[in-house]
Amino acid sequence: MPIVVDIDVMLARRKMSVGELAERVGITPANLAVLKNGRAKAVRFTTLAALCEVLECQPGDLLRWEAENLADEATPAGHHL
Repeated sequence: MPIVVDIDVMLARRKMSVGELAERVGITPANLAVLKNGRAKAVRFTTLAALCEVLECQPGDLLRWEAENLADEATPAGHHL
């Protein structure tokens, strides 16, 4: 997925554990793990806002778009991207 979640980076900068962040945001550590490991399909704006408030950051500090590697996609023989 081209959306990358950088919660680990902000946790390290704030010297905060996953458990502490989950408690302060009001979500379960399991749900936070799904989000931080990039397995979430969506994130509520209320959750994103709470993460930003606790981590004192902007949404762009937590989420970024990264182009998918086109070389990994199968292309028909003889066709180039």
